[in-house]
Amino acid sequence: MSRYYITTPIYYVKDAPHVGHAYTTVNADALARWHRLIDDDVFFLTGTDEHGQKVARAAEGEGLSPTEWTDRLAPRFASAWEDLAISNDDFIRTTEPRHRDAVQKFLGRIYENGHIFKDTYRGLYCVSCEQYYAPDELVDGDRCPIHHIPVEQLEEENYFFRLSAFQQPLIDWYEVNPTAVAPESKRNEALSFIRGGLRDISITRTSIDWGVRVPWDEKHVFYVWYDALVNYLTAIGYGADEERFGAWWPAVHHLIGKEILRFHCVWWPAMCMAAGIDPPAHVQVHGWLLLGGEKMSNSSVNQITPGDLIAEYGVDPVRYHLLRDIPLGSDGEFSAEGIAARYNTDLANNLGNLLSRVATVVGSKCGGLGPAPSADSRLAGVASAVLAEASQAWSAGQPNLALEATWQLIRETNAELEVAEPWKAEPGPDVDAVLGSALEVLRILSILLVPAMPATAEEVWRRIGLEGSPAQQRLPDAAAWGRYPAGRKVEKAPPLFPRRKTP
Repeated sequence: MSRYYITTPIYYVKDAPHVGHAYTTVNADALARWHRLIDDDVFFLTGTDEHGQKVARAAEGEGLSPTEWTDRLAPRFASAWEDLAISNDDFIRTTEPRHRDAVQKFLGRIYENGHIFKDTYRGLYCVSCEQYYAPDELVDGDRCPIHHIPVEQLEEENYFFRLSAFQQPLIDWYEVNPTAVAPESKRNEALSFIRGGLRDISITRTSIDWGVRVPWDEKHVFYVWYDALVNYLTAIGYGADEERFGAWWPAVHHLIGKEILRFHCVWWPAMCMAAGIDPPAHVQVHGWLLLGGEKMSNSSVNQITPGDLIAEYGVDPVRYHLLRDIPLGSDGEFSAEGIAARYNTDLANNLGNLLSRVATVVGSKCGGLGPAPSADSRLAGVASAVLAEASQAWSAGQPNLALEATWQLIRETNAELEVAEPWKAEPGPDVDAVLGSALEVLRILSILLVPAMPATAEEVWRRIGLEGSPAQQRLPDAAAWGRYPAGRKVEKAPPLFPRRKTP
């Protein structure tokens, strides 16, 4: 059994979660569910980033202490993920004592290893990014390239991380580990930044006190990014359970948005090297979720909450749209028209129609009891090919291609029924063979749908008379053709996905 440790970024508790957060989290959840299906030992982490100047200012604006503010907002993220059927194994908050201890031990180790020193820092700082920028990185003279707000000039005594010492070690790491960052274009972007020359970076602040205290100098708190990145170590026992940490860290897979590539693919691996541990084994970088051509973020007005979408379309249709229509690695446009069109085409017309059609004809031709699948059905070969293609896509971190392959099996089965027209035929062996094979496809589909649409998978499984849960099945054995047991009661029920009017 292999281990698979998947993480999302931890999300700022500056506002309620929006669909951009949901995009990352649903993708991570789908990957976690897939790896459980193939019998990997999975640990899935998400959580909230609760320190830093941005959070402190947001709390002050509401007349609250940072603790009161974070205690109010963090549960909103946990609740949103519960509503979206997110199956995380841990939800970490950076204000937890376990995280404070891990941060102090990790950065303390870097300090002891001689890679942290004190100096004075002068720089241009974006509070919304919690990041310093060089003058040539700004837009319109003084504005952050991400949030388009004026940056602030800061000067203070800081501790610095000697990032410049890790330029060549990072280059060597990426050359020896060419798949450490995906897609390749993002690996090349990270390498280009590294080869352009690395400057030592400020890692503490004295002008704020909402953060983790520097253990060797209590006047300082760690800059929020160096606190936040350590969450990936905290959750698997860094500094507290070295055996557990040693088992899980080599299996880590970070899923991040492209705007934080520099933190995760330059700073973070260098920090790991400085602390004496391996850099993260794999970072999957995705593009932005766009609305009207602009990135969706807490700092903009173009927010749509996961709850709004769930109320309108339901949980699984929202999950399906985010996974199917926006490939990991590319920017993708989000729209109500897009989700409604996908709902009607793929869910109502294809999947829903297949289930309704089979249940209806089994009721009229087979007394409501499902017949056995045909061993020599053409669909057996289609199902085998689809399983191989979907498995490859899920393993490569490409949910959209995995779902495209899965829907090919649905389309082929609908086409087979159109040719055979069992609803026009007299009951008998030929009709049984066609319907039994269609039920076997639905059984296999139930399993393949678990990562993207867990509730739908359970409902299809139940309606075709099967016991247990598709999520409990293990691939590839569970998808072997011919396992649908004849004689099960097939339920004729209302449409799984009633058609909707397009906005």
